[in-house]
Amino acid sequence: MGTLLDWSLLSATLWKVAPLLLAALAGALCARVGIFNVALEGMMLIGAFTAILGNDLFGNVALAVLFACFCVGLVSLLFAYLTIGLQANAIVVGMAINFLANGLTAFLLYAIFGVKGQYRDSTMSGLPQWHIPVIQDIPVVGELLSGHTPLVYLAFVLVAVLQFVLFRTVIGFRLLAVGENPAAAKSLGLKIRGYQYGAVVFGGVLCGLAGAQLSLGQVTLFTENMTAGRGFIALVATMLGQSNPLGVMASSLLFGFLDTVSTRLQGSSIPTHFTMMFPYVMTIVVMLFFKDKTYLRQSGRLDGK
Repeated sequence: MGTLLDWSLLSATLWKVAPLLLAALAGALCARVGIFNVALEGMMLIGAFTAILGNDLFGNVALAVLFACFCVGLVSLLFAYLTIGLQANAIVVGMAINFLANGLTAFLLYAIFGVKGQYRDSTMSGLPQWHIPVIQDIPVVGELLSGHTPLVYLAFVLVAVLQFVLFRTVIGFRLLAVGENPAAAKSLGLKIRGYQYGAVVFGGVLCGLAGAQLSLGQVTLFTENMTAGRGFIALVATMLGQSNPLGVMASSLLFGFLDTVSTRLQGSSIPTHFTMMFPYVMTIVVMLFFKDKTYLRQSGRLDGK
């Protein structure tokens, strides 16, 4: 038990929570404008693949991350066009993009790199680890806060930025108005679709960052379906956090902690299959107690009632 519960467990939690948090913030931003984005899983997967592809093409990890954001931004633009422009059901479109991402990345993995299952290049560099001066020398605190990738720090910075923007600025109140009462927002002259498109595309950029953290931050490789349901867990974190950045961060930390614990337990006598399903079981348990109907209305299942 002493080996399981130590300070390195919390440090590993921050390392694992970053992709969940980035994707959950994307879902929260979409929810603010009334879009139920089920495509987080597929967007993360495309981001993970294009980050590796960009690294292979450009030989630069920063350009690789930007390339991933650009590619996922295009996918999110497609999602926005279908759900906002053509008024298609967001759940159907989201699931279609998830299936498309799963098949497309597997196909491109073989078509571009000539391999199946996994691609890894030993000469490829992943995201650097930032060791913060002074802080890294402080016992416990240095182990907890120092030595993470830039995207880990960016994820938590974005929480503060979005919290301020959504609740302290005019644009934040306009986004809320667009999501809560589109008719009233339109009567004030707000371009509803413009705000919705902007939120969805920026959410896609966040999913690109989440995928890049998976394939270039946690490891430096791409594996088919490497997101392994993290996009859906991020969606639950968004719902549990009530689309509030601080709440989303708290719920993401919970799921990241459970994922880290499950990884630690794999070295114990507990069967591996049980430990691997632990975070997903806990996700289902959380959903059993979640009764907010906002997301059901956004998905069209309550018909506005």
